[in-house]
Amino acid sequence: MKKRGIGFATMFYGTGYGNGFPDVSTAIAELRKDGKVAIYVGATEVGQGAKTIMSQIPAEVLGLQVEDIIFINEDTSITPDAGTAAASRQTYNTGNAIKKAAEALREEIIKIAVEILAVNSDTGLVIKEGKVYIKTFPSRKVTFTEIAEKIGDELLRKEATFIAHSTQMDEETGQGSPYWPYTFGACGVEVEVDTETGYVEIIKATVAQDVGKAINPTLIEGQIDGGFAMGYGYAVLENLNVVKGYIKNNRFTNYLIPTAMDMPEVDKIIVEDPESTAPFGAKGIGEPVMVYVAPAILNAIYNAVGVRMAEIPVTPEKLLKALSQNK
Repeated sequence: MKKRGIGFATMFYGTGYGNGFPDVSTAIAELRKDGKVAIYVGATEVGQGAKTIMSQIPAEVLGLQVEDIIFINEDTSITPDAGTAAASRQTYNTGNAIKKAAEALREEIIKIAVEILAVNSDTGLVIKEGKVYIKTFPSRKVTFTEIAEKIGDELLRKEATFIAHSTQMDEETGQGSPYWPYTFGACGVEVEVDTETGYVEIIKATVAQDVGKAINPTLIEGQIDGGFAMGYGYAVLENLNVVKGYIKNNRFTNYLIPTAMDMPEVDKIIVEDPESTAPFGAKGIGEPVMVYVAPAILNAIYNAVGVRMAEIPVTPEKLLKALSQNK
């Protein structure tokens, strides 16, 4: 017999290293001779879209197209340290460092433009599409390339560092403010449980995720899909099967993960509540989008068959055993 159930789970998640651990990112913004801007940063791309997001941020600050940003990373000989691609911290931490560096570069560009345009103030100057011009007299302008030529052989470079707020918790009381910022989310899942085979199928799911501000909604949706797949596998499929210290399921023929054929349609709701300390309000969501998936699935299984599973993954064997004991 096949029975259906619905389950929900919510979560809040502190991004960054937390608990007083130094959480520092540094970036460099450089105006090149061709008028493009190079960003030097140690941030690592692990599929989360770092190179895209961290090109969009300086492009927005400097009024450029993303194509005009040269993103240089993962080269320790020329890039400053930006910390690890972990703890869902890169968009917030390193994004802030890049934004600060780009803003400092923008200030210098405008100072030089004031001199070239022979105006007595930077009031009313607009920076857009690789040009600085007078808002009320747009034909009076100077390009980034001309500004770079004015400087001569020396490149215009600005470095900036961002340190995230993090306070160590009191060891005696366990109280404190270990993280900032926090992100919030909820997940709803409908499952179908075959009580004869113990097989659990995910029918459909909905995820609502607080992202602060969606810099790139497409990448956010991709992260939600990826997080759901990981939580799905964690809940019902992925089993290392460690016996006396040895991993028995040591290859993908027996360590099962969800495939594209297993994935349900996930309805994704992007909740925007801009974070005042974040770059353009954006929070990191790399890990949070996985947290609520397994609890929601387990709650749905309980709703379907009345059995509360306390061990994951909920393999068919475990579920059939629990069902027989519940009779």
